[in-house]
Amino acid sequence: QVQLVESGGGLVQYGGSLRLSCAASGSIFRINAMNWYRQAPGKQRESVASITNIGSTNYADTVKGRFTISRDNAKNTVYLQMNSLKPEDTAVYYCNADIRTGILNPWSNYWGQGTQVTVSS
Repeated sequence: QVQLVESGGGLVQYGGSLRLSCAASGSIFRINAMNWYRQAPGKQRESVASITNIGSTNYADTVKGRFTISRDNAKNTVYLQMNSLKPEDTAVYYCNADIRTGILNPWSNYWGQGTQVTVSS
């Protein structure tokens, strides 16, 4: 059984910062890509940022230059540093990862439960 648990969400003012964390736990053999998604009320879930197991990153255009994704492979944890936050960043942020639970097992995709980020104007 694998779990992804996010933390670090909350209420912040326009221009403020937050740091999200997502820790993977359970029967983990290897983790490939780790990703952050978000879903605002009434909107579809969208990709925010991703990072491969060797540290290559990719960002949505709307967050480039403001958000930074990083990971600690020893801790099976991915982070999202969010700076210069705007009201339009308000959403539930979800962690996502591709994980193998054993050397003979296939890759499976897992989601966290989400953490609320609210930016006031």
